[in-house]
Amino acid sequence: MRNLWGDLMRKENNDEITFYEFSDFRYHLQTDKRLSSNTINAYMTDLKLYGEFLVKYQGISDITYVDEEHINRYIASLKRSNSSKQTIARKIIAIKEFHKFLYNEKICDRDPAKYIDMPKASKPLPVVLTKEEIARMIDSIKTDTPLGLRDKAMIETLYASGLRISELVNLKTTDIHLREKYIVVIGKGNKERMVPLGDMAVVALRNYLENGRPFLAKKMGGTLFYNYQGNQISRQSLYKFIVKLAKDNGINKEISPHTIRHSFATHLLEGGTDLRIVQELLGHEDISTTQIYTHIDRSRLKEMYENTHPLALKNKNNEE
Repeated sequence: MRNLWGDLMRKENNDEITFYEFSDFRYHLQTDKRLSSNTINAYMTDLKLYGEFLVKYQGISDITYVDEEHINRYIASLKRSNSSKQTIARKIIAIKEFHKFLYNEKICDRDPAKYIDMPKASKPLPVVLTKEEIARMIDSIKTDTPLGLRDKAMIETLYASGLRISELVNLKTTDIHLREKYIVVIGKGNKERMVPLGDMAVVALRNYLENGRPFLAKKMGGTLFYNYQGNQISRQSLYKFIVKLAKDNGINKEISPHTIRHSFATHLLEGGTDLRIVQELLGHEDISTTQIYTHIDRSRLKEMYENTHPLALKNKNNEE
């Protein structure tokens, strides 16, 4: 009989359950599934909570005893806790991947999660900044200090390339090619893509490299964007900076780490860029992921129509 989580779990003297990395499964997610470290960490946390529920409320101590009903009971508990559909969906994916792995590795003789249904999560349209809001944010950044030069270079690069925040903070100086106006990005699944840069981003990056980065880089290394301590800037710090920058410029939208990326894609489509090109620039493996921006574009077109067309304005005024 194999313990439920193998080397993922053990009991301390006080009977509290302590979880460790299920190293084989983590390795599978890294190498076979090629998931990002953030996604893997989220899955491992999800499995910890799943394991705690099974041990505490179902009395499961052997992996071979887990069946579909146990999993459904856990999902029901998530729904009672008012977890969002998106959160529940992610937890179910983690559970399904885990049991599939155990079955494929012959740790279990069946996969109890195989026929577990995924919840149909509604996908709200992401928040998008207007071109004017983006320009206002960029223009407000003071560039009389090394940090100011860095900040402007980061925002210009994000908006010019549509990078994920994690991709931006991990850029190396060898990834940027200012003369040819492009950068090389290592995205999800360690997949490499080339993304063009606009003139404004090239100017901002060159100013930062010449007059900002030398004062921030306190040790040798290829990191592009440093914090004031001379370390690579973190995703959290960049996200907080973007939120504050928007707020300081009177933008009261619910900003997320992807807001500028969403804006980049939406503005390209508004300008007539082909969806396949936007897919390539964003590094989306499946074009269905990119298609959400066509919904945003249609939504914004409808809003613009209703606010500008004479007949639409007339009907709107009559309703009021």
